[in-house]
Amino acid sequence: MRNFTYIFLFALLSLGWINKENTIQSATIFGKVIGIKDGDTIEILYNGKPLKIRLAHIDCPEIKGSQPFGRAAKEYVSDQCFGHLVNIHHNNEYDRNKRLIGEVINQKGININKALVSVGLAWHYKKYSTDADYAKLEESARMQQIGVWSEPAPVAPWEWRKPVGKKVGESKYEE
Repeated sequence: MRNFTYIFLFALLSLGWINKENTIQSATIFGKVIGIKDGDTIEILYNGKPLKIRLAHIDCPEIKGSQPFGRAAKEYVSDQCFGHLVNIHHNNEYDRNKRLIGEVINQKGININKALVSVGLAWHYKKYSTDADYAKLEESARMQQIGVWSEPAPVAPWEWRKPVGKKVGESKYEE
């Protein structure tokens, strides 16, 4: 068994899938943004086919159910990258909806994921991210009371998506 492990690790190193620290390497793809579903989901044209991208580390207010700032988040993303070429930094991970999870960098070099949090149009999605940069950006937006943080009692999107009558932690809509 030990020999198999060494052979497997050697093969992964040879193929460049993991680095010397035994972590999965990030990859970058490029594509033209052809659709904005909502603040945290876009669609790009990649290798001649549509590919859905779920913005990593964040969760935006919902358009469905008219959550406050849901439309504003979608419009912000559209203004920043619709019709443009973008870079997607990812770790080859997909969510349960078969969307590639990644960070979107527009032609101006702006990280759209971080920008959404910094202007108060997204939460740092701590259930799926421990990135300290996103936590700091959210705290700054909260202190400035901008975007969702201007509301008297903002409701996180993962709470907003919960069907009426469900207990905390029982959401079937984890996005």
